Amino acid sequence: MLVAAAVCPSPPLLLPEVATGAAPELDAARTACADAVGLLAAARPDRLYVVGSAGEGAHGVYPAGAKGSFAGFGVDLSVRLGEGQADGDARPLPASLAVGAWLLDRARWADAPIEGLAVAGSAPTDDCAATGRRLAASAERVALLVMGDGSARRTVKAPGYLDERAAGFDAEAARALGTADAAALLALDAGLAEELQAAGRAPWQVLAGAAEGAGLDGRLLFEDAPYGVGYFVAAWS
Repeated sequence: MLVAAAVCPSPPLLLPEVATGAAPELDAARTACADAVGLLAAARPDRLYVVGSAGEGAHGVYPAGAKGSFAGFGVDLSVRLGEGQADGDARPLPASLAVGAWLLDRARWADAPIEGLAVAGSAPTDDCAATGRRLAASAERVALLVMGDGSARRTVKAPGYLDERAAGFDAEAARALGTADAAALLALDAGLAEELQAAGRAPWQVLAGAAEGAGLDGRLLFEDAPYGVGYFVAAWS
């Protein structure tokens, strides 16, 4: 069953090497992510799943040892998802899982075996919830590191420009993540989330499915919208 979860934003800008001169702007988010990952370790899980969204062709399972690169963001930096050695022809980690791998490496994670799971951003809510239930049932003590952002349409300078609905969507997502309200996460509208470019909707709903019946409490550790994108950090335990 699910015993703990950490929710973190997934932009490569979270890495100081990628953000370069803008790196201090996300220091508070990095600190909150480190705190959330630390709470995962304190839960003593038997297995950790890193869940994020990915584009077409990058969905599915990524084994321990899978590698990711930030070369596409102008940085000669590679990461590995936990310990192990993936096959030489293994797919590279999508960006969301690569950022998760970076967070775990930064925390020197060695507390449980790791597996990555990339879900389609357009995955139906019922499918996300079913995936979460399957993950929660896979071991006696399961933890999730859930990577995903809120709307990318919070301001006129946001990647998707301003949408007046974005602030309300993100406020409800933040409330649900901060209170471990699985039902509210499952109630987030998938179509609206896609219009608002909220990449975290599907991973959050995987978390909601995994948390059903677990009785976890939640805390919101960080909430902001730098660059017009909603970023949230939450810890469930």
